[in-house]
Amino acid sequence: MSYQQIFEYFSPTRLISGRGAIAKIPDVIRDQGLRRGLVVTDPGLVAAGIAGRALDVLREADVPCTVYDRVEANPPFANVDEAYGIYVKERCDYLIGLGGGSSMDVAKCVGVAAAHGGGWRDLVGIGKCRNRIPFLLCVPTTYGTGSEVTPFAVVTDLETRFKASIGSPLILPHAGVLDADLSVGLPLPIAGATGMDALTHAIESYVALTASPISEGLALHAIRLIGENLRQAAASDHNHEATERMLIASTVAGMAFSQTRLGNVHAMSHPVGGHFGVPHGVANAIILTRVMAYNLMASPQKFAEVARALGEPVEGLTTMEAAEASVEAVYRLGQDVGIPDGLAGVGVKQEAIPTLAEDAMKSGNVLINPRKTGLRDIIRLYEESM
Repeated sequence: MSYQQIFEYFSPTRLISGRGAIAKIPDVIRDQGLRRGLVVTDPGLVAAGIAGRALDVLREADVPCTVYDRVEANPPFANVDEAYGIYVKERCDYLIGLGGGSSMDVAKCVGVAAAHGGGWRDLVGIGKCRNRIPFLLCVPTTYGTGSEVTPFAVVTDLETRFKASIGSPLILPHAGVLDADLSVGLPLPIAGATGMDALTHAIESYVALTASPISEGLALHAIRLIGENLRQAAASDHNHEATERMLIASTVAGMAFSQTRLGNVHAMSHPVGGHFGVPHGVANAIILTRVMAYNLMASPQKFAEVARALGEPVEGLTTMEAAEASVEAVYRLGQDVGIPDGLAGVGVKQEAIPTLAEDAMKSGNVLINPRKTGLRDIIRLYEESM
């Protein structure tokens, strides 16, 4: 608590969790007295039939909705503009974000546009929004971003390849629905990458300089849930219990980092996604162990607790030995769920490191990383991550 003497906790999102929970969506919408919604999703969920299952629930309950299903990974600004155009044309008054972080983040940005007369690009940054977004209900179908409970949205400026963030309590979703039936059959690459994304959120939040007793408790619980359930959920198409716990872990990690923000991993992974299109969870997972090893000396007690939360036998070890065990535990987990060994294996070029590092240093996350970090440190971390 040396970094801050006063902290706040704010998480207003209503959550509904359980198998078949999407059946509750019509009731939530009716309670708000809303007219027509825009469902924001992606082509993969449409092809898999998952979007159709959610849409059938709405249609069978006579809840009018329109669909935008062209969200891309690392979504470009154009996705927001297109979806907002449909929102206006169809005279929608609420949003449903259905899918991974990309769909939920685009839905948030459409909400920002709707609340500010369309001028959403001028609000990129932290704390620039002036108005609350229209009612937004999020339905995550992966284990990743926790966007259903976070005040952040990330989209990509294709002209500069920079991943831009909008951050404000005014964009927090009003409701979130966690339904394991929609996620239980995730392919291993998606389950593994998004699960490691959630773990990155939890670990970075736990060790951040801005951590508080409340965020620490949330983050540690998320780490335990992920350590106990990610392998089982990723390896099976029918383990609803492990799947539900992973969805909850992702949400709890999102609740934690909503209060704290993150650290060097996210500062570094966003440029990797922006410049090379690497899935966010994959970039996070590759970089995570390198940044953990870098940060150990700044917060060995906390990393020792991470090792304990992941089930490592740390009794009899020194604090630093236990801290080092956390890095090994995270590395093994990533290996088991199919994370590549390095950034070179997912198309990142060595010669791009100076540009990536400059972009990473623009992130406010570097300032709250537990170990003081400069440009040369970021360059070395990228080199180690290759």
